[in-house]
Amino acid sequence: MRRRRGMIDRKVVIGLVVAALAGGALAVGTGLGNASTTCDGLDQAIQRNLDFMAEQRANPNAQTEAVLKNRQDVIDLINVQRQQAGCTGEVAAPPAPPAQEQEAAPEEEAPQQNGDVVCQGSTVTLSGEAGEPFASSGTFPIGTVLKVTNLDNDKSITVTVQTTSGSCILLNNAAFEQVREPGKFLIRRAVIERVG
Repeated sequence: MRRRRGMIDRKVVIGLVVAALAGGALAVGTGLGNASTTCDGLDQAIQRNLDFMAEQRANPNAQTEAVLKNRQDVIDLINVQRQQAGCTGEVAAPPAPPAQEQEAAPEEEAPQQNGDVVCQGSTVTLSGEAGEPFASSGTFPIGTVLKVTNLDNDKSITVTVQTTSGSCILLNNAAFEQVREPGKFLIRRAVIERVG
């Protein structure tokens, strides 16, 4: 009887050890699966940011430098999270996409005379550039003189295009400040005239 009881005790102990090992293996497997899922998600977040940055570099605008710095800070933070999660794979930056060529406006649409209203329906925004009042434009060549009137407050300013952008017209900080309404960073109702 004693011998039989010892055999039963051994079988119970062996069964418990096997169950513990199986449970541990399952826990480790689940943990690795969760780590893999976490790493995949972090890698995808980095890839999306890298893709966006490549597109931004290929088609820069007045905010490109600030946007790229912000996105790099985000990537640096994600890399800290990847390191803490034990992720080991590398995420490669995509090849830079070819720069999109801006379509030139057909000649018949380009204003030919001074005082012509141009960029019908365009909103006027802030380029974020410092310095004396000036404008950026993707429609008019550098040196073009434009008059911008904010119809909501009847303020206007005459500026010279000094840099290029992807919009009809962007005003730098000093120019925008002279025609904007307090607290607004967009002029929705504007008249833009070519005066020189």
